[in-house]
Amino acid sequence: MATIVGSTADINSNLRNNLSLLSPDQVELAKMLVGMGQGHLFDSWPEPGVEDDDKRAFFDQVARLNASYPGGLVSYIKIARELLADSKAGKNPFDGFTPSVPSGEVLSYGEDNFIQFEETGVRQAQDAAFVLVAGGLGERLGYNGIKVALPVESTTGTCFLQHYIESILALQDASCRLEQGARERAIPFVIMTSDDTHSRTLQLLESNAYFGMQPTQVKLLKQEKVACLDDNDARLAVDPHNKYKIQTKPHGHGDVHSLLYSSGLLKTWHDAGLRWVLFFQDTNGLLFKAIPAALGVSATKRYHVNSLAVPRKAKEAIGGITKLTHADGRTMVINVEYNQLDPLLRATGYADGDINSETGYSPFPGNINQLIIELGPYIEELTKTRGAIKEFVNPKYKDSTKTSFKSSTRLECMMQDYPKTLPPTARVGFTVMDSWLAYAPVKNNPEDAAKVPKGNPYHSATSGEMAIYRANSLSLRKAGVQVDDPAEQVFNGQEVEVWPRITWKPKWGTTFAEIKSKVNGSCSIAQKSTMVLKGRNIFLEDLSLDGALIIEAIDDAEVKVGGSVQNKGWAIENVDYRDASVPEEVRIRGFRINKLEQLEKTYSEPGKFSLNP
Repeated sequence: MATIVGSTADINSNLRNNLSLLSPDQVELAKMLVGMGQGHLFDSWPEPGVEDDDKRAFFDQVARLNASYPGGLVSYIKIARELLADSKAGKNPFDGFTPSVPSGEVLSYGEDNFIQFEETGVRQAQDAAFVLVAGGLGERLGYNGIKVALPVESTTGTCFLQHYIESILALQDASCRLEQGARERAIPFVIMTSDDTHSRTLQLLESNAYFGMQPTQVKLLKQEKVACLDDNDARLAVDPHNKYKIQTKPHGHGDVHSLLYSSGLLKTWHDAGLRWVLFFQDTNGLLFKAIPAALGVSATKRYHVNSLAVPRKAKEAIGGITKLTHADGRTMVINVEYNQLDPLLRATGYADGDINSETGYSPFPGNINQLIIELGPYIEELTKTRGAIKEFVNPKYKDSTKTSFKSSTRLECMMQDYPKTLPPTARVGFTVMDSWLAYAPVKNNPEDAAKVPKGNPYHSATSGEMAIYRANSLSLRKAGVQVDDPAEQVFNGQEVEVWPRITWKPKWGTTFAEIKSKVNGSCSIAQKSTMVLKGRNIFLEDLSLDGALIIEAIDDAEVKVGGSVQNKGWAIENVDYRDASVPEEVRIRGFRINKLEQLEKTYSEPGKFSLNP
């Protein structure tokens, strides 16, 4: 518990009259609050005998807030006062720093070094743990469920959580097969939840048998909210609906580091010989296509921290990975938000600010909030910081005097700010991959997406699904398949490229080399086609597809698919996002799939099979 300040002599009379109701621990918490200038919390407390249970419940909440923050509420209030003073004074957190382009690896899909990094990454995967930051609901998307329950695409209806779990299991299996003779190690999977998402995430897992994972493989860590602040003195805000409750708000996904530290999992993983922790966010359906190569880069370059990144246009609304060097010699490689990067460059001798280089992109790659951290140095750092991340505060002031707020504020922290506390000797780098391969977040509702200027990414359920088909089509093209060009269509006011609806289970193709090994001869896929591959050992050989083809096979069934498949296929039909008769997860896309005709085959017995219609 935090150091206790204050004494019973300082306690206001309302609280003093009620001390007899409290346990010794609660009395200490009361002294701490008063000592930290929070006596106003008790201003409207009645005499003993009135609402005593509510008073005890207040201290239960204080105990939780105190225990869940590194250094307790004393630390929280002190940091808040410093940050609020800096904010009022207009202090720039980047004063004294000069930006430059950090070192990193820029990869092109399917090139020789990409293939090599992928193989290295798959070997490393059995020494990794995965952490999904999933504290959010889909309200901003026009979806009332948890975001990880949303379908990644409508062809199979696979939800994000299932896709992530199957991707981890595919890596687990591929890693074991590469390291011949190695016993398959269950890759740990942690999900950070919040009050909003915890029970629904657990329910989604339990009702689907954990999507194939062992229940012991999955751990849910719930983040607590933090206290709200009413003014520049960091007076804790009383809940407007309950005087016995401190108002709270989310602290941000940076909490994942302190939760991992306090859970004891990091030590367990270290003792088991694990080497890497991979952090990712909740709705990027392409992410796992980038992970093997990025993990290979981490291992080869021995990066303590590796940020996955995509090429970024100058001034694009995505943070840039930047090296900052202070006048006193300190350096750090961190994400700088796009609205801070341009003024920072202009203020430090780059007259034109954030501009594109001769490549057509900014030299500062775009941060997509996926981190690979080496476990050993991570534990060393967290032992010092207890997982505390450099915070920020963003008060909305009533006027230019900056003396009062429009509404209460709180401290916030971001997962990607972890490197801010690292020593200059830390090896912090990045891995850039094409956006089409690595990044298609689903975060905007149809109305907001339709307002995005033409040529900029929509980041909607519509564009996220179409990006899956594009990535799979381009992967097969690179592997030698003749895939038709896409058609342009408009859904929910968004003009998108519609490629053939190609999907496969992650175990069919974890890496480019694996995909290429499963394609032989002359294969072609028409634009209106749908192809679903559910099985590890399905091989395409001289296949001509114009329609829908669905193949499912157990691992011990080897299936060669060739010949000409022609049928009416599956049609895409427009849906209006305002049509309340249609389920939310369908209408936020603006289309549904009408399954007119398909060739569907299931192979549930071991053996070698051939499908050649």
